[in-house]
Amino acid sequence: MQVWPGQAYPLGATYDGAGTNFAVYSEAARRIELCLLHDDGSETAVELRETDAFVRHAYLPGVMPGQRYGFRVHGPYTPEHGQRCNSAKLLLDPYARAISGSIDWGESVYGYHFGKPDSRNDLDSAPHTMTSVVVNPYFDWGDDRPPRTDYHRTVIYEAHVKGLTMLHPELPQELRGTYAGLAHPAVISHLTELGVTTLELMPVHQFVNDHRLVDSKLNNYWGYNTIGFFAPHNAYASWGDRGEQVLEFKQAVRALHQAGIEVILDVVYNHTAEGNHLGPTLSFRGLDNASYYRLSDDPRYYTDTTGTGNSLLMRSPHVLQLIMDSLRYWVTEMHVDGFRFDLAATLARQFHEVDRLSSFFDLVQQDPVVSQVKLIAEPWDVGEGGYQVGNFPPLWTEWNGMYRDCVRDLWRGEPRTLAEFASRLTGSSDLYQDDGRRPLASINFTTCHDGFTLHDLVSYNDKHNEANDEGNRDGESHNRSWNCGTEGETDDPGVLDLRERQMRNFIATLMLSQGVPMLSHGDEFARTQGGNNNAYCQDNEVSWVRWPEPGTDQDGTLLAFTRAMVWLRRDHPVFRRRRFFHGRPVEGTHDELSDIAWFTPEGEEMVQRDWQAAHAKALSVFLNGNAISEPGPRGERIADDSFLLMFNASAEDLDFAVPVNHGMQWQVVVDTARKEGVPPGQGPKVAAGERVRLVGRSLTVLRRPA
Repeated sequence: MQVWPGQAYPLGATYDGAGTNFAVYSEAARRIELCLLHDDGSETAVELRETDAFVRHAYLPGVMPGQRYGFRVHGPYTPEHGQRCNSAKLLLDPYARAISGSIDWGESVYGYHFGKPDSRNDLDSAPHTMTSVVVNPYFDWGDDRPPRTDYHRTVIYEAHVKGLTMLHPELPQELRGTYAGLAHPAVISHLTELGVTTLELMPVHQFVNDHRLVDSKLNNYWGYNTIGFFAPHNAYASWGDRGEQVLEFKQAVRALHQAGIEVILDVVYNHTAEGNHLGPTLSFRGLDNASYYRLSDDPRYYTDTTGTGNSLLMRSPHVLQLIMDSLRYWVTEMHVDGFRFDLAATLARQFHEVDRLSSFFDLVQQDPVVSQVKLIAEPWDVGEGGYQVGNFPPLWTEWNGMYRDCVRDLWRGEPRTLAEFASRLTGSSDLYQDDGRRPLASINFTTCHDGFTLHDLVSYNDKHNEANDEGNRDGESHNRSWNCGTEGETDDPGVLDLRERQMRNFIATLMLSQGVPMLSHGDEFARTQGGNNNAYCQDNEVSWVRWPEPGTDQDGTLLAFTRAMVWLRRDHPVFRRRRFFHGRPVEGTHDELSDIAWFTPEGEEMVQRDWQAAHAKALSVFLNGNAISEPGPRGERIADDSFLLMFNASAEDLDFAVPVNHGMQWQVVVDTARKEGVPPGQGPKVAAGERVRLVGRSLTVLRRPA
């Protein structure tokens, strides 16, 4: 076999049409062997002799796409000094574009013998671990263009590749649970009809099915356990894992883009699947443990701010390079449109505390590729001081956990929620205005993958996670949920009616709020997980979306209502403003009314005592469509209909007076007390000064034409 010197960059395996360049970083290694793996179980080892700045490299003519490979690192195995090199362990390339196979859990993939954590294990892991794959980078994207949907027009749909497609009755069996399933016309049609602009995929970076879960006959379903930051997860490919997963993912992105739908990835750059000091040796640990991971004062152990056993070392230039190279790769080569960063506060821990000016954010801000896509932070982790909602830099948007909590509290009837609810409904200016951000920095949601589904939020007071095999100790115990009087499934028509109304309340509130709305997949069908609020290991019908059978009306009214609310929002710019409300008339609009006004149910403007009243659970808000301060894309004035939103979160029916000075004639366009929710344009007329009865726990929307 010919071995040429090759290049130190780019890292990973780079195929050029005639051969492949291999490059891998390790400061700890004394020697690194590139191992080419053959289907008969044998391997060919090639020492990487060329070294530039701790990057070892070689070019191998004739090595083609589909070739499996790994690295063996010869170096110190001194856990007391933070180093865990062991040439008996075949290691994944951190820059592998595809990964083949799965892990056959056994002692050989660990660096120590079971029961003896201080021992050294020299069993060969190659027959039992995953392997890296050389990938052909060439793909015909045709005329693919990123949709580049503005945030104020964005409606996000959080979904799981397998969960969304596994039970779809119109998908062929071989496409269910795959990237190809995402691209199927039946799935795309559902998304476009629903009004979704952006599909946010739960982790598709190659992840590992944990040893503990395998022993319990469970799976890591969610995928927050990454081992390959450049590789699409191979189990979601319908036709192979020797690079086919890359082609299939690209085909799915291309199809979604053709429908005008963006693709955002939920990414996990805060930790890896190698776990704590008792975890397996799969890649980073064996290459250069101290360079990749945040070690504790005793370097045998890891500092963990993620709850997973380890945290990546965010002050390491090589970790930062890995993350930035990965992000750029997914934008430039895979054509994705943005990222949602899991436990993003950990990415800001350059030293110990969360630092919004850390190196990671500096790099993102300056990067000409990554800075131009959607960047969404999950603004917390499990470490000290990790709850950072509202504290990320101006380029970022954030999952607004305070919005979720407040809206849940309002509709379950908690006292003293009106003042905060007013802030959350109008874009959370208390969180985002002081650093120059806009309402669109707030990603609003009431449910997501983590926690109860919408159906379960109104059906369970307590979590029911027994199926996770952790004694119901896992998952959040304080859910701000309310079961409407009965725990779990029931045939009581009164309870069922209330639950359906509450689900409509949550969906309507989400779509009427300033900011960017996010739906969780299946909530439009009232998907249930049976009260499991931590279904991370339930790769089965507990988590999969149960679609209505063609020709039936299963949960059709909720689906129709959700569509109507999404399109009401999309049709009216007053619900998706790009600037915060002023609370006064806006100059140049020729309208003497304020852009927003708040009223008691009696139709009187709210004063301080009304906001502070513990028992108060109802209000109205006037949104003036003639007082939108931001201009259109060509500088034109934006005008819209005006709306009066009436919220009754109390248990009693209330009469709401229509204010007399804010419009003479109104029409009901939403009424969550009705089973169909009154789709826009079909409601009765209401005059100024008249009273509108709202049943307990419902909301009504009135529209006044411009």
